[in-house]
Amino acid sequence: MTDHGSGAPGLLRRRLAPEAHRSNALHPGAWWVWAIGLGTAASRTTNPLLIGLLIGVAGYVVAARRTSAPWAKSYGAFVKLGLVVIAIRLVFAIVLGSPIPGTHTVVTLPEVPLPDWAKGVRIGGRVTAEGLAFALYDGIRLAGLLICVGAANALASPARLLKSLPGALYEVGVAVVVALTFAPNLITDVQRLRAARRLRGRHDKGVRGLLQVGLPVLEGALERSVALAAAMDARGFGRTAPVPAGVRRATTVLTLGGLMGVCVGTYGLLTAQGATYGLPVLAVGLVAALTGLRLGGRRSVRTRYRPDPWGVRAWLVAGSGAAVAGLMIWAASSDPAALHPGVVPLTAPALPLWPAAAILLGLLPAFAAPTPPEPTPPEPTSPGRPGPHQPAPAEKPSPAAWRTAASPTPPEETS
Repeated sequence: MTDHGSGAPGLLRRRLAPEAHRSNALHPGAWWVWAIGLGTAASRTTNPLLIGLLIGVAGYVVAARRTSAPWAKSYGAFVKLGLVVIAIRLVFAIVLGSPIPGTHTVVTLPEVPLPDWAKGVRIGGRVTAEGLAFALYDGIRLAGLLICVGAANALASPARLLKSLPGALYEVGVAVVVALTFAPNLITDVQRLRAARRLRGRHDKGVRGLLQVGLPVLEGALERSVALAAAMDARGFGRTAPVPAGVRRATTVLTLGGLMGVCVGTYGLLTAQGATYGLPVLAVGLVAALTGLRLGGRRSVRTRYRPDPWGVRAWLVAGSGAAVAGLMIWAASSDPAALHPGVVPLTAPALPLWPAAAILLGLLPAFAAPTPPEPTPPEPTSPGRPGPHQPAPAEKPSPAAWRTAASPTPPEETS
């Protein structure tokens, strides 16, 4: 265990979160449950202050527990994508108008006349501050959802997540993991190609640089696809074990019926009329779905080597995200005005105390999850001593050797 500090702060940090290694690494599903909880909380509010606090919580946890793996570098790209989404939402509100009426006119654009069958749609016209505020709040909410997904991509290992899935969902899990690793691999390829172009003295920015980088990125993606297909075929992907017909039918009925029960129970919990039957139907659906997945796992012939344990720290991480989501849902139903600031009339958003305190519970993984190992710096080398990967310098010849080498060779004596 590496000491990350000295004295009492370092001892407290080691007690709260030991250094991560293979036996105590956090389960990747805990990171996704935590991120989905934050995303659920972001979907329940349009208050930009609360969503900004959610983004700050996710960013702090990523900065504290992100490793040096390739997928951990995708968080910045999701943040940039969120900014692009906000800009696109504002452009749509300016060009195509907004359904929110307003009295504070910001600018009046030339309006394009449209036929009668296109009523309700306009291009140009009056742009109000109320419409821009509504579009900004909506764009910030969508950006918060994307950033929460990016946090899960940066913290959870896709390969370990695939290994943790039940056998009945293995084929579906492979497709999902391949889709999740697309963005990190794409970002890594773009960074590598841009660095290579800079080393060659070529442009790597602008439309020209993007077009010249796009073709090698596409070629690399195709090569990875062919290599993945060959590896899956070599490992017997899709091979199943023979099971009786009755077990197959029971698996199908339990799985589909359980998933339908989960959907109906979730809908009942989210509506006021179905609060009485929502929880029982949800519980029965979960039991049926889990039983169907358990029976469906008999068809899988793969083995699992050293499965990741779901320990106390995984429960703390997942529970913090679930607590944030649950408290925000309760706050949205009890005080919707605080989570949805009004735009007509236009008022400045306020930061509600209890929802903000609930969001701060999402910081628990920054202290409960194991700390990633620090990269070991290269050993310093002295001028006269080579490093471990540095070849020893050639010995400098003495002056006598130089004179001997410079003098002509005497002819051989003949008898």
